[in-house]
Amino acid sequence: MEVCIVTRKNKDFLIVSKTILSKAILKTAAAKEMIAKGEAETVHEAVERAGLSRSAFYKYKDGVFPFYDASKEKIVTLSLILENKSGVLSTVLNSVAACNGNVLTINQGLPLQGVANVSVSIETAGMVDKPENLITKLNEIPGVHKIELIGQS
Repeated sequence: MEVCIVTRKNKDFLIVSKTILSKAILKTAAAKEMIAKGEAETVHEAVERAGLSRSAFYKYKDGVFPFYDASKEKIVTLSLILENKSGVLSTVLNSVAACNGNVLTINQGLPLQGVANVSVSIETAGMVDKPENLITKLNEIPGVHKIELIGQS
């Protein structure tokens, strides 16, 4: 049998079948889902509805989450000031792609005084390099005047 290990914030996770998990772990997952969906407003309400003690919830809450949470990838948003010159934005996007970054959104303002403000959101999951190194590479592109990391999740 093959085991899949997902790494998140220097922690390793295993994907296992629900059938081998204890009831307390399954109920913790259910309580967290109720809270996330707004079906329960408080931990007390969620654990009561799930049939779980608060102590068991707090014991397992940081180690139990749905698979989609474990596989969520980091997204960084960059603000760039680019020279209004043909090919500059294209070179930036090609550099992101060369690092296996996945461009999720691009917003570009109208060029004023020869420069354009651009914001790019990039999924960094499959990147071969750290986002900091990507920023350094992007700064080396002719026509890139400034780059700032404005957000990450």
